[in-house]
Amino acid sequence: MPSETTRKKPAAKPRKAPARAASDASEKKAPAKKAPAKAAAAAEPAPAAAAAAVPAPAPAPEPAAASPTPAPAPAAAPASADLPAPGSLITMKPPIVVKDLAARIGLKAFQVVHELMEMNIFATLNQVIDEETAKKVCERKGFQFELERRKEGGGVHKVEEKIEVPPPPPVESTSQDKRPPVITFMGHVDHGKTSLLDAIRKTKVAAGEAGGITQHIGAYSIVRNGQQLTFLDTPGHEAFTAMRARGANVTDIAVIVVAADDGIMPQTKEAIQHARAAKTKIMVALNKIDTTGSQPDRVKQQLQELDLAPEDWGGDTIVCPVSATKGTGMEEFLELIILQAEMLELKADHNVPARGLVIESRIDVGKGPNATIIVQHGTLRTGDAFVCGPYWGKVKAMLNDMGQQVKEAGPSTPVQILGFSGSPVPGEEFTVMRNEREARQVAEERQASARLDKLGAARPVTLEGLFDSIADGQKKTLNIILKSDVQGSLEAISASLKKIPSAKVDLNIVVANVGPISVNDVLLAKASEAVIIGFGTKVDNAANAEAKKQEVQIKLYSIIYELIDQVKEAMAGLLDPELRESSVGKATVKKVFELSKFPVAGCIVEQGRILRSGRARVVRRGQSVYDGGIQTLKRFQDDVNEVRAGMECGIRLGNFDDYLENDTIECYVLEKVAQTL
Repeated sequence: MPSETTRKKPAAKPRKAPARAASDASEKKAPAKKAPAKAAAAAEPAPAAAAAAVPAPAPAPEPAAASPTPAPAPAAAPASADLPAPGSLITMKPPIVVKDLAARIGLKAFQVVHELMEMNIFATLNQVIDEETAKKVCERKGFQFELERRKEGGGVHKVEEKIEVPPPPPVESTSQDKRPPVITFMGHVDHGKTSLLDAIRKTKVAAGEAGGITQHIGAYSIVRNGQQLTFLDTPGHEAFTAMRARGANVTDIAVIVVAADDGIMPQTKEAIQHARAAKTKIMVALNKIDTTGSQPDRVKQQLQELDLAPEDWGGDTIVCPVSATKGTGMEEFLELIILQAEMLELKADHNVPARGLVIESRIDVGKGPNATIIVQHGTLRTGDAFVCGPYWGKVKAMLNDMGQQVKEAGPSTPVQILGFSGSPVPGEEFTVMRNEREARQVAEERQASARLDKLGAARPVTLEGLFDSIADGQKKTLNIILKSDVQGSLEAISASLKKIPSAKVDLNIVVANVGPISVNDVLLAKASEAVIIGFGTKVDNAANAEAKKQEVQIKLYSIIYELIDQVKEAMAGLLDPELRESSVGKATVKKVFELSKFPVAGCIVEQGRILRSGRARVVRRGQSVYDGGIQTLKRFQDDVNEVRAGMECGIRLGNFDDYLENDTIECYVLEKVAQTL
C-alpha cells in the first residue's frame, strides 16, 4: 500500500531517477510492484549499494498516491467559475421565477424569498416576479439585471431583431381614395334597430332572434344607387355596453334609434355618450311613428334636453320619422344617410397592408376560430398573414354578409375571416404582416406578455388582506363554466355576472370559452363542482352522455336576461334559510301551582294563542329570564296542542321552575325564510 511504503522509506523522496522510471512505468500501464522487484534483483551483487538501492521501489507508487490527491482542486474550479462575479450582469428570459433567479445569482431559493420579504413582498419558490422586482433583488446582492430580448443570429455578434407591426397610414395621404360609410344602429332594447335594418336590406333577421332582441353585433353591406353602405346592428340590452362602445368606435355615422311611443331610455343615453366619445356624427331615427301612443314631439323635447336639437327645431341634428314595419320614411332616411356620408368626405388608402377591427368572433365546427372584421385601411386578400391580439393566422377564406366567398375586401367592408390560431377578443386590431413567421413571432411575444400580466407580480400581503381571505373562505361559492356562441356575448355575460351584488355568495367563473359544450367541459365541471351554462351554443352528443354519467348539470339559454336572473336565483339558493321569529300569542301567569315534581304556571291567554309546538319566552319587568321550548300545555287535566285568547291553561316550560305571578309568557315560532343576495 502506498501509505505504508511512504512511512517505511522516507529516504526515497530525494531520488529523482526512480521517480522518472516509475512515471514511465505508470504511462505504460505496467503493474506498480514489478519494477521495484527487478531493481532489487540487480542490486544483489553489490552489498554496499544494496542499502541505497532498497528505497528505489518507494517512489514507484508515489505518483499513484499523489495523483488523486490534488484532483479535487481543479474539479471545484468550474463550480466557482459558474457563479457571477460581483457587479456582473444577470440576464434571464421571461417569466422570472423566484427559484430560477436564485440559481442565476448563486443563492438558495429561500434566501431570495427572504430578500423579497424584506421588500414587503411575500412570494413562493415557484412564483413569478416582474422585471423591476428582479432588478431590486439583484441590486441588493451587487448585481445588475436585464431581461433577455428575442435575438436573431449566432456567435459573438448577435443582432437584436425587432419586428414592428405596420403603423396605420397617415390621416392625410395623397394615395387615399373614397371609401363607403360605416353606419351603426344604436339605441335601447326593443326600439326596432334590427327591424329597421331588415327594412333596409329587405330581410327578416329580427324574426329569428331569441326573445326578439339582438345579442351580438351584425355587420351588413348594401348598395344603394351605386353607393355601398355598411351597417352595424348593435345590441340594446344593458349587458352589451362593450359591444355598443365598439360599434361607436368603428363607425362614421351613429343612427340613434328611438321608439316614438317609448322615448329616450337608459341605453339610448348610453349610446349617445358612446357616439360622442368616439366623435361620431349622430342621426336619429324616430321609429314606430305608426303605433298608438306615438309622441314625436315629446321625443324631440327629450333630444333637445340632451343637446341634440332637431333641425326643424332650429338645431343641427337630423331626426327622421320612420316605420320599420310599414316602410314609412325609409327612402328619405337612406338619402339623408348618403348625404351625410358625402359631407364627411370619407377616404382610406387601399394600397397599404390591410388593418381592421374585430367586431365579433366565434368557434364553429368545421371552421374553427373565426371572426367578423371591418377593414379600415388597405385591401385584405386571401392568403394574407396577419396578427390579431395574441393570435396570428393566414386568411384561408373570406365570407361576406351573405355567406359568399370573396377574394378581397377593401376599406369599410365587413367580412368573416377563417384561419385564426385562436378566438380573438372583439375590439382587437387586425393587422396584415409580411409573412407568417413575423405574424407568429409578434403573437407569441404578446402571449408571453399576457402570461406575465396574468400571473402578476408577487403582491404584498397585509394583515387586513389575510382577514379578508378568512372571511371570504366562510362565504358560499357558485362555480360555473360559461360557454357561448360568440366572443362578444361571452364578454357581455361575464361582465354582467361579475356585477351581481352579493356579500354572502361568491360567483366563480371557472372558465369562459367560445364554442360547443364538450366532454372536457363536463369533466372540468365535475372536478370543480361547477354548473355548465351555455348561451346560444350547443352540447356535443358525447358531452350529453358524459354529463348524465357524471351527474353534471347543463343549463342552456338563448336570452341573456333569463340567464342572469337564473344565476341570481341559483346563488340565492346556496344560502341557508334564515330563522325569523314570528309572534303567536301572549299569556299572563295568574297563579303558580307547586306539584310534587315541578311547578306549573297557571295562565290566562291575553292575545293570540299558545302553541304546544311553539317556543316561549318568560318576560319579567321587561327582561327575558327564560327562552326555550314548551314542555307541557294543559287545559284542565287534558294535554292540548293550543289554547286560544281568553282561555286558561297550565304551562310547563322546559327545565324552568322559577315562575312568578304576573310574568308574561310570549309564545312564538321560528320560520325559515329564504335569504336574498
